[in-house]
Amino acid sequence: MSLTNGLVDFSQPSLWISAASIIFNPTFWNIAARTEYRHHTLTKLAGGNALYGCYGLAITIFSLGIFRDALYERALRPQPTHPLLLTPLSQALAVALLASGNVLVLSSMWALGITGTYLGDYFGILMDDIVTGFPFNVTGSPMYWGSAMSFAGSALWFGKPAGLVLTVLVVICYRVALGFEDPFTAEIYAKRERERMTLRDGKSIPTKGVSGKKGQ
Repeated sequence: MSLTNGLVDFSQPSLWISAASIIFNPTFWNIAARTEYRHHTLTKLAGGNALYGCYGLAITIFSLGIFRDALYERALRPQPTHPLLLTPLSQALAVALLASGNVLVLSSMWALGITGTYLGDYFGILMDDIVTGFPFNVTGSPMYWGSAMSFAGSALWFGKPAGLVLTVLVVICYRVALGFEDPFTAEIYAKRERERMTLRDGKSIPTKGVSGKKGQ
């Protein structure tokens, strides 16, 4: 059964599996990170080493992302193709989105490192200074929006309207995730600054740095 005038075949199980993975990933890493922050669960599983716990979460999140992308590609295969998405203009836009999206993601990871990218602040591994250079002077969440751009670029490259529908879902999930993550992360760094101010006032120890931005 095809709906939306044949633009998207909602009867394909692969479409719903892909959608489920898109929803699952940010839900998982937010729950895992907050559990770590409150109970140090992953640190305990790593033998009390917060750095190893963060690396373990990083490997898990990265692997889930690869699996999600594979499910997305598989979901697009049986979906209808629309000729308007296969024009030279749309194909050029697809290349631009894929290239720009990957630049945002890779440059963000380079700027933040593994712990900065993969929720190290929830493990107590905080950055010394806020990252203000590229790509954070373009967007505060380059990992998220770079990923969304890559989803959109893939949808256009293969000419699949279903891919654009899934891209909208990606954007919604990321916006919801940021609504939880940004205030929580800001409070982590605000707490550190309050502690530094207490030390400074009590022992004349100067404050140092502020927060670092992260992404997924």
